[in-house]
Amino acid sequence: MTEELPELRASDADRERVAEILRDALAEGRLVMEEFEERLDAAYRARTYGELEPLTADLPTGAAPVVSSGLSLRKDTGAVTAWSERIVSGVAGSSAGVGILGGFQRKGRWTIGRRFTAVCFMGGGEIDLREANFAAREVTVTCWAFMGGVNVVVPPGVEVDVRGLGIMGGFDAHEDGTPGEPGAPRVIVRGLALMGGVGVERKLPKAERRRLKEEQRRQKSLDREERKELG
Repeated sequence: MTEELPELRASDADRERVAEILRDALAEGRLVMEEFEERLDAAYRARTYGELEPLTADLPTGAAPVVSSGLSLRKDTGAVTAWSERIVSGVAGSSAGVGILGGFQRKGRWTIGRRFTAVCFMGGGEIDLREANFAAREVTVTCWAFMGGVNVVVPPGVEVDVRGLGIMGGFDAHEDGTPGEPGAPRVIVRGLALMGGVGVERKLPKAERRRLKEEQRRQKSLDREERKELG
């Protein structure tokens, strides 16, 4: 059906269905981690069925996404519940990070405020939101990078809106416009990179990466045992 309607808009549930197929393929050893992350990123960025279909076309369960309004998120992910727990209204959270001739990091379990300002002069900063809580449904990260750099890491499912400017530097808009999961926070990244750079990248949380790798190793072990029994 997607071949007939390649430009039909995909829903969040359609993107999540493709993500589930990719997770299963990784666990079964059909995809390596690098391929999985590339395809997962493309799945969450896809806007139409025509963009989703190639991501699973070479996988056993990779039939084209079914056009249906009745699709739902994976029951075992608890995506909506998890996001609702991580958006903690009424908490101020961290509001700034400064790296002058040095650097700063915000990572692990922390709370980002409704507005967060990063200033880096001949230094660097890392804002890792993969395990962070959010003080509001929408947070704004303002980056000022002068001969330095700021890297913002977001998990899958978070919507990203990049509005920054690079002058003799770079302001990465690769994740700009990526659709978010239902109930997920929205992150606006803005500011200026002067002879420096601001990057936005999407990565799986470390715990999820470890879990998927462990599933992949376990599946490979089961496959080896099965081949031995058959041989």
